[in-house]
Amino acid sequence: MAQRAMWLISHEPGTLLRGTVRFSRRYPTVEKRAKVFNGATYMPIPEDDPFLKALLFELRLLDDDKDFVESRDSCSHINKTSIYGLPVGGEELWPVVAFQKNGMIYACVPLVEQTLSPRPPLISISGISQGFELLFGIQDFLYSGQKNDTELNTKLSQLPDLLLQACPFGTLLDANLQNSLDSINFASVTHPQKQPAWKAGTYKGKPQVSISITEKVKSMQYDKRDVADTWQVDGAVTCKCDLEGIMPNVTISLSLPTNGSPLQDILVHPCVTSLDSAILTSSSIDAMDDSAFSGPYKFPFTPPLESFNLCYYTSQVPVPPILGFYQMKEEEVQLKIAVNLKLHESVKNNFEFCEAHIPFYNRGPITHVEYKVSFGQLEVFREKSLLIWIIGQKFPKSMEIGLSGTVTFGAKGHEKQPFDQICIGGTAYLKLHFRILDYTLTGCYADQHSVQVFASGKPKISTNRKLISSDYYIWNSKAPAPGWVSTTIPCLSDV
Repeated sequence: MAQRAMWLISHEPGTLLRGTVRFSRRYPTVEKRAKVFNGATYMPIPEDDPFLKALLFELRLLDDDKDFVESRDSCSHINKTSIYGLPVGGEELWPVVAFQKNGMIYACVPLVEQTLSPRPPLISISGISQGFELLFGIQDFLYSGQKNDTELNTKLSQLPDLLLQACPFGTLLDANLQNSLDSINFASVTHPQKQPAWKAGTYKGKPQVSISITEKVKSMQYDKRDVADTWQVDGAVTCKCDLEGIMPNVTISLSLPTNGSPLQDILVHPCVTSLDSAILTSSSIDAMDDSAFSGPYKFPFTPPLESFNLCYYTSQVPVPPILGFYQMKEEEVQLKIAVNLKLHESVKNNFEFCEAHIPFYNRGPITHVEYKVSFGQLEVFREKSLLIWIIGQKFPKSMEIGLSGTVTFGAKGHEKQPFDQICIGGTAYLKLHFRILDYTLTGCYADQHSVQVFASGKPKISTNRKLISSDYYIWNSKAPAPGWVSTTIPCLSDV
């Protein structure tokens, strides 16, 4: 288990290269091992500049690569693992572990102790899990207590010395870099107890446990009798446990209110030690009935040092949070639009923000808009052919709002106008963006008084939850439904 190289890259959209390598480290001894193990399939680690360009391209963070690219964007290349193959100099560098957080991109290349063709299963590459552990540890070190760029720069300057202790010769000993900072003469300690593979060190400090529940709701609404509307809730429970001891034990219980929607398709982190069989067998494929397991959902585990996703789940809620219809009709050079949105009475009417984006594809710039809104305000982005209806933080007491008007477009110029292969003619959509804090659509919550911690000291326990819209579309009911409409929710590019 070793790393060939690692990078920290700041994403800077307004600059020439769209990013800057803030830190990089290569391990020549590991690179020699890679040559031996990979044989004819070996590819050397590139210099920082070509690596930066290839990674930003793969992550779609370059302003000039918004168009469809077969090798990156086709359905056969959907990436769900944060592990990429980067085309560099006519060859492909694989595997590259990379993810973005707080404007910083964390990346590393694990050592694969065998030939790369055919590609071995990811689960057989032990360096990948170690790479994630290392990058999460660096992330926690950089942003733990960090308040400004000066502090970030100071911590970046400390990384070379810290990695000499925490990750000598590319092999991770301790993902908690704060331990190395507190004692620069850190040496690996043999523990009498066997530690889990995802935990490479111990924590020293004030004990605390943080639990965050995030639910994302997707929806496709057509306002048609012959096409069923669809919606889906995906949830994730994220934990950060700062507890002393080699293997502290924690049990977190997720609960639902009386009318809550049962959690299904639950996937848990490897650190979870046991589960009720009812949790594992609850599936969205099965028909819902009164006998469905509705909790409490208990998760006993030995936590890793970094923030991690304790579990993922789905749920079949009875109705989407916001119901709506959208009508668009073309008359000569104008488009007539009408929108109606209604917040369901069971949903918390207190948004952090709520907006409706109405894009117009394959047309010229907007030259004139006449409109009437019953609530909120409308912003016009003429060159982007986009209307944004800012609804705000609350719906009115009636829970129902409307927008109507006409939009006039100019001729298509040489400048690049928004283009979409699906939204041709009357086929168009409205997309909702919203976030509600201290609320979940399923009703799922973590009671801090039910959290059990078996470790030295009494920890501070904090919990929070939020609901976020994701791919929440309302299609023009005056046009035929898109040809790909099915019972599943398709993937569409964000507006």
